[in-house]
Amino acid sequence: MGPRRVPYTALPRASSDGVAVHFAPQDDSDAADVEDNELFDMSRRSSTALEVSDNDALYYGAALGSRTRRRKSRVFWATVVSLVCVSVVGMFWFYFNGISWMQRSKKRNVILMISDGFGPASETMARNFMQQTRNYTFSYQSPLDEILVGSSRTRSSDSLVTDSAAGATAFSCQMKSYNGAIGVDASKTPCGTVLEAAKLQRRMATGLVATSRITHATPAAFSAHATSRNMEDLIAEYQIGNYSLGPVVDLMFGGGQCHFVGQSQPDGMHSCRLDDRHLWSEARKNGYTTLSTRKEFDALNSADTGLLPLLGTFASSHMDYEIDRDPKVQPSLAEMAKKALDILEHATRKRNDGFFLMIEGSRIDMAAHTNDPAAHVRDILAYWDAVSVVRKFVDAHPDTVLISVSDHETGGFSVAKQLTPEYPEYKWNPHALESVKHSIEYISSQLLPHQPGADAAKTEEDRYRTVRDKVFPEWLAIKDATHEEILAVASETDSVKLRQLLSNAISNRAQLGWATHGHSAVDVNLYAYGKDAHLLRGNHENTDIGDFIVKALGLDLASVSSKIRAERVVQSTQALKETWFGRRNGIDDLDAPEHSH
Repeated sequence: MGPRRVPYTALPRASSDGVAVHFAPQDDSDAADVEDNELFDMSRRSSTALEVSDNDALYYGAALGSRTRRRKSRVFWATVVSLVCVSVVGMFWFYFNGISWMQRSKKRNVILMISDGFGPASETMARNFMQQTRNYTFSYQSPLDEILVGSSRTRSSDSLVTDSAAGATAFSCQMKSYNGAIGVDASKTPCGTVLEAAKLQRRMATGLVATSRITHATPAAFSAHATSRNMEDLIAEYQIGNYSLGPVVDLMFGGGQCHFVGQSQPDGMHSCRLDDRHLWSEARKNGYTTLSTRKEFDALNSADTGLLPLLGTFASSHMDYEIDRDPKVQPSLAEMAKKALDILEHATRKRNDGFFLMIEGSRIDMAAHTNDPAAHVRDILAYWDAVSVVRKFVDAHPDTVLISVSDHETGGFSVAKQLTPEYPEYKWNPHALESVKHSIEYISSQLLPHQPGADAAKTEEDRYRTVRDKVFPEWLAIKDATHEEILAVASETDSVKLRQLLSNAISNRAQLGWATHGHSAVDVNLYAYGKDAHLLRGNHENTDIGDFIVKALGLDLASVSSKIRAERVVQSTQALKETWFGRRNGIDDLDAPEHSH
């Protein structure tokens, strides 16, 4: 029987060729298996030779691998650097051009509503009027109250108190200009407007709706370029495309037909131009659809894509105050707004361009110039109706934004008036306005012999009876007029003084105050609804409204300005300057006293 083997453990033991692994018995009492050790040593020496060969291969392989890894590393980092560079360049492009490109590639509608001469106190007064006369609750909110986002400052470049021309130019050209400026900068150079840029750069449909003459300051500032707002003959020429850009306004609804008619008065139309140029006929020859009656307005088919361009004027001068308006003769602001929205929406339905529409409640301002609270509140309510129409459109078209703002406040209006030297009552009376039937403008036109509609043959006694029996009790709803009040109104022949007497009669009974027949510098409310409306939160300069529109549509106004710098900004005929109470160059015409502002 052979020798007993014992298990082995691997132990490092010194040897002549360095440290080698030998097997040693676990039990020191047993002898080491010499034979196995010798066999292991022989195997180890053979392995050493192989290891030398392997080490050479490993060395050269490692070298090759190292170069490969370095090459891959260089490719990797080059790729990373390239991506970073592309990303940086891309971010700069996106910031300066990409956003604009994205905006242009998306359909957007912008509706700018301007409540001319409408200040914060007027909103309060109208809300109180509705609460008291309609039995609405204390918590009632108007269509504007619900979308209030901030306020707008109103100063122009040359005065803390702006006029409508400079106020509208701040919106349209995104810059301050002087009082009286129509689409020109402070140096009287034409400035590109948001309406022009929307048409040229985004191919958008465009429209203007107003209850004033369409050639008046606010709509003019979006569609024309003149050094003075009084150059309405030139403004009308711009509006039908008689300049280098061609027709840029697709739709116009409002008053002011007289500035489109030459002095020869073809077709029985009234003219207030100082030349014989018949723009109405020119517009038709250039493809415009023209209309001037309520019947024609109602017959418009909004789905007819051949309607545009469209020019509709429903009064020779300004449209009537809402309190005087005959609905069978003239459409309301809300009706014109709805028709304009329907037409522009149909025109752009199959396109990715959208539309820009400016809607002005023009005569809110004019009533305040006359200090006529009854006409003022009725035109505010008419404006609210238009706001409701537009809000419904925005709800159905989420790619649309509505902005509503005033160009300035008019009248220095206050919802309070101290009537006696004693400590004043804390009171105002909305019911004093509730039953008033006509504006002060209308009443004065019926009383003054030189005004249209007045009976020049009336004697002083006849006029007294008319004032006593009709003007005060029926038209003004004043049942307690004194003999002194009746006599003063009946005997007054100056329009300015007469209108002041009528204003006092209404305002005193309502206990409403007026500081001026002009404008004031007060900040006005800013309202917004729809796409990105939150960006208008807070207090803004009026130029920020233009800036918002420019960014929303990705417009470049400087590019448009560069194209029109050489355009004519002074009309060839004398401008009919409107002064106090609308007396143009001393001529008593169809204009109401407050129309110049």
